[in-house]
Amino acid sequence: MTYPTCGSHDISKNGTTRRGKHNYKCRDCRRQFVEDPQWNPKDKDVIEQVNLRLLEKIPWAGIARVMQVSDIRLQEYVNNAYAQMATTESVLPKAKGKLTIQMDELWSFVDHKGNKQWVWLAIDADTREIIGCHVGDRSRTSAQQLWQFLPAVYRQCAKVYTDYWEAYETVIPSKRHFVVGKDSGLTSYIERLNNTMRQWVSRLVKKTLSFSKELDNHIGAIWTFTHEYNRLIRERLIKSVHPAISSVLY
Repeated sequence: MTYPTCGSHDISKNGTTRRGKHNYKCRDCRRQFVEDPQWNPKDKDVIEQVNLRLLEKIPWAGIARVMQVSDIRLQEYVNNAYAQMATTESVLPKAKGKLTIQMDELWSFVDHKGNKQWVWLAIDADTREIIGCHVGDRSRTSAQQLWQFLPAVYRQCAKVYTDYWEAYETVIPSKRHFVVGKDSGLTSYIERLNNTMRQWVSRLVKKTLSFSKELDNHIGAIWTFTHEYNRLIRERLIKSVHPAISSVLY
């Protein structure tokens, strides 16, 4: 008998499992195992397909049915993936100069609609990259955290367009802060991004059964979207060599 992980032949019997199967132990790596286990780890192709479906507006139960995996195993995998999800975003380098930002807040909730969680977003109006993201309440503190999240070059010289929400006024420098209405069209890109997020992330739909029960999973799903969205934007920008980044890249 050979232990499949380390390839050792130094195997000893080690009682039985709760299901009545013979349990064995490798004397080299000290790991236990059984022959013909009931559960086998999923191959990389299945994991890649699960990751792709997590980017679509598909509930976890639907992913489990399509991929023929158990709900419990899928839940464990997604919990671990979201726990390790990076909550920072790297954007293409920009030179100091004429930069424009649009900001807005997106309503969402966790567990029940009384537990509101606002998704604060900031995008570069020229490249459409998401340059800032924060999940929290709708207070000045959250607006401050979003502002501090922005790359330094944007905080130093960018014009910022927002709606009339008062939290922005005490955070963004007044000389570069422009409060506008939706009819002006100066926040149209961020408003469109809100719609895109609700199409990609099912837990952000206002009337949905796919809501988050844990805040960590809620944040993880939003950052999963953010990373994928910016990856697609970067690919498009690099191919077209956008003027806003050409002076930095070349």
